[in-house]
Amino acid sequence: MNLNWSLFFAALGLAFVFEGMFYFLGAERMPRILRLLSERPPSDLRKLGLTAIILGLLILFLARSH
Repeated sequence: MNLNWSLFFAALGLAFVFEGMFYFLGAERMPRILRLLSERPPSDLRKLGLTAIILGLLILFLARSH
């Protein structure tokens, strides 16, 4: 398998853009959101993470298939 480094870094940059948008646009609410997340049990956070991974893979699959 040959890794397309240009595509990899573009995807990584896009991930940083989306991550940063939440902190920039929701800066006032972010401390409350992070506090709520810190109170959740690890199993809930793992489920949330797994859901995000599956959704991301599905989006990548759909984007690459067209």
